[in-house]
Amino acid sequence: MRVGSQHLFSSLNELQEYATKWQYFYNHQRPNMALNGFTPMQHIQRMA
Repeated sequence: MRVGSQHLFSSLNELQEYATKWQYFYNHQRPNMALNGFTPMQHIQRMA
């Protein structure tokens, strides 16, 4: 299974594992310029 032109997955489970890791990275580690450089999780914690 191909996603875009960069990754080839041999099973749906492999794709799901990759997507889960990417989602964690996006929400917990990747700074978001629309959130003033905070990650989405940091932004949520600041609002609490």
